[in-house]
Amino acid sequence: MKKNRWLFLISALGALVGVAAAIIYAQQKPPLPPVFQPAANPYRSGIYANGIVESEQDSGANVNVYPEVAGTVLRIAVQEGQTVKRGDVLLAIDDSVQRALAAQQSAQADAAEAQLAQLLAQPRKETLEVAKAQADAAAASLKTVEDQYDKLRKSREFDSRSVSQDAMDNAANAVHVARSGLVVASRQLALTRAGAWTFDIRNQEKQRDALRKAADAADALLRKYVVRAPMDGVVLSVNSAVGAYVSPQGTYNTYTQGSQPVAVLSSQQDWLGVRVYVDEILVHRLKPGRGMQARMFVRGTDTSIALEFVRVQPYLTPKIQLSDQRAERVDVRVLPVIFRFRPPAQPPIYPGQLVDVYLGGTP
Repeated sequence: MKKNRWLFLISALGALVGVAAAIIYAQQKPPLPPVFQPAANPYRSGIYANGIVESEQDSGANVNVYPEVAGTVLRIAVQEGQTVKRGDVLLAIDDSVQRALAAQQSAQADAAEAQLAQLLAQPRKETLEVAKAQADAAAASLKTVEDQYDKLRKSREFDSRSVSQDAMDNAANAVHVARSGLVVASRQLALTRAGAWTFDIRNQEKQRDALRKAADAADALLRKYVVRAPMDGVVLSVNSAVGAYVSPQGTYNTYTQGSQPVAVLSSQQDWLGVRVYVDEILVHRLKPGRGMQARMFVRGTDTSIALEFVRVQPYLTPKIQLSDQRAERVDVRVLPVIFRFRPPAQPPIYPGQLVDVYLGGTP
């Protein structure tokens, strides 16, 4: 009897525990409030579109900076988020080979300039004096052989047997040779006095100009090894590092396995732009203009911002621009519409951020 009583008590206790558990678990707890409210269409005939935040530009989007030469990065002069002025150094590339080539080209141009100055300075005083001395020597030689010939001729006239015909002929030939030498020396003196030939001067001027332009081109290319900011703005990203190889195609990204710019710049961020992509099947419902309404919703927050219409980029492009993939399974084309807004203090909004946008459209 006592054993049965304990079994009865345990069974009753288990029944009470089961009823209590059923009552407790049957109660429904109220759901937690959402962290943020989903974007809702604020317009009667609004059009939904994806948007991407970018810097405000008169045309185009963020400025992608690519070097014009290839080489190894020696120095990076800026940090992400830094404000830069147009012409500020962003990074420097190894220019040792190009620097030596530029020095060689400059030396060749200087040599050509010196040769031209030499031609323009002719006749040289010392060269002219040598030519004068040679002409005087030729005249003196002519005078000597003429005197010798006259002596022989007078002696032969006095006594025909005193001088042989062979001696007379040799003396006459000597006079002829000396007279020709004087003509040559006189013409050489005139040529020396005339200075450099005008065609030689023109040829040397052309060579000088060609080498100077080659040196200027080498210097201009040398300056390309320092990549400078093309505009006043903010450095959004630096995609290279010291020791990395860069080229006019940019720098290789091991994560995306593709090329990307060495740096990305935006304008001063008093204003930010929003590039909104409207599906081609909804384009006919748009009424672009200053009165066009649009509201942006920041994902993950309850923040919504009214947008100011800027312009329409009148060219439908593949939606691939949003996904940045190499291929799309469906060829969906979108119309880019550009808006702008003043960024709020909170939450922070950055270029490259995806947002939801509703545009006021016609039914």
